[in-house]
Amino acid sequence: MIDFNKMTENYLKKKEREKSIGRYYPSEIGGCLRKIWFSYKYPIKPDANLLKIFQMGNIVHDFVVDVLKSEKNPHIELKSAEKPFKMKINGFTISGRIDNEIFIKLNNETALVEVKSCSNIDNLADAKKEHKMQLQLYMFATKIRKGMLLYIDKKNLESKVFTVPYDEMEALHAIERFSILDRHLRENKVPVAEAKKDISKNWLCNYCEYKDKCGDLK
Repeated sequence: MIDFNKMTENYLKKKEREKSIGRYYPSEIGGCLRKIWFSYKYPIKPDANLLKIFQMGNIVHDFVVDVLKSEKNPHIELKSAEKPFKMKINGFTISGRIDNEIFIKLNNETALVEVKSCSNIDNLADAKKEHKMQLQLYMFATKIRKGMLLYIDKKNLESKVFTVPYDEMEALHAIERFSILDRHLRENKVPVAEAKKDISKNWLCNYCEYKDKCGDLK
């Protein structure tokens, strides 16, 4: 007998990127700033279950790339996938490999398609706010003004697509959030617990690995 669960865990183990103040990641900025702050000050390695969830997202993304570049869909031209992203601004760097960013040519237009996997697409009536913020940042940096969020249901590959109009004010808002995070990290000051203060984000606290540590603070 073999323990394939253990084998999977061994396979997914990797050297975690060490976070450093002054280098930030687009996928995080739409979440709770206090949680992001904690992740720099008190990093926690993801457990095996979380690594498996991340891997499922990678598998879904690879499937989307295969669909977009397939000759069976000649009206779509895949221009690039997993494009590296780096932007220096306000004394810090926003960077990382954009795992779920895809460039396509649709109706003679170049668009950014951000891919997200989800567990139940039926409950999704609109693109999530934090995903829109991430996409706005990409559109700002690349000067590509057409964006879409593509959600794929992990259990059956059903999908929903939401068009996201470019909004420079939203992009600048994302950058300002990075500035706030950077300032609080450098001054070693804990940011406001956004998930506690905003009723629309309260659910984030239930899944936060820093819930206890955050609860000890105001």
